[in-house]
Amino acid sequence: MSTSLYPLASLAQIEKTPSREDGIPEELELDLRAFGCKLIHEAGVLLRQKQVAVATAQILFQRFWYVTSMKQFGIGDIGMGALYLASKLEECQIRMRDLINVYDLLLQRTSHRLKHPSGTSSSGVPCPEFKYVPMSYFGNTFYDLKDALVVAEMQILKRLGFNVHVVLPYGTLVNYLRVLGLTEREDVSNKAWGYLNDARTPVYALYAVPTIVSAAILLATRQLGITLPSSPECCWWELFDAEWEDVWSVAGHVMRLYRDRDPEEQARVLSLVSKKGVRLWLEDNVP
Repeated sequence: MSTSLYPLASLAQIEKTPSREDGIPEELELDLRAFGCKLIHEAGVLLRQKQVAVATAQILFQRFWYVTSMKQFGIGDIGMGALYLASKLEECQIRMRDLINVYDLLLQRTSHRLKHPSGTSSSGVPCPEFKYVPMSYFGNTFYDLKDALVVAEMQILKRLGFNVHVVLPYGTLVNYLRVLGLTEREDVSNKAWGYLNDARTPVYALYAVPTIVSAAILLATRQLGITLPSSPECCWWELFDAEWEDVWSVAGHVMRLYRDRDPEEQARVLSLVSKKGVRLWLEDNVP
């Protein structure tokens, strides 16, 4: 990781992540990263956690996979540990038991979706609706998840070298919209804010905040048909020290989240939430 105000992945880490060195394809790794961040977001909503804590957890989650392989730790466990750690960092701590309960619900729902991907059986009969079965506090499930949470938090701190400083982009977005004269356009603000919330991509571990904010503004204004100065003599992103190639790359990362995925791709991701699932997949698919 670089030693700037906030850590960014080095070129060597970007070109060959630990997961790719273990045989996980790049597209699959990106899908697993996105799904792990989605679980963090859903857990944050159910826990009524602050958005700053959820965003911080997603950024720590993305950084972690530039120093560790998904063969060693499951995305569910690390996501749970990242949200717990981020809640401490943002001083809005949550109870360990509440977090474990929420993640148990999310993991059960993931297993249900894996068993019934289409909502109907092969004979056309509707599949049963998902019903959460609370765990027993005297059973193994609770203590296994508790151990996984403690280990995940410890490993995030250890492998990131306790460098868990995160700079969130929301204040920068407000300033940039003011410079561009777009603060009166509520639709632009809402869309750009929404794109910034899509921290399910690795961009927060790859690019500086001004570049990410510029990409969010680019996507929002283009979708709404708003023209900004972009001639060679006067490019609006240059006001914020952003390079066009980097802005375009970040926009591509974000838009990748919205692409359609076939049922087979979705089922594959759902089956690889744990490290056990990843190891079984590697045994079957990597020589």
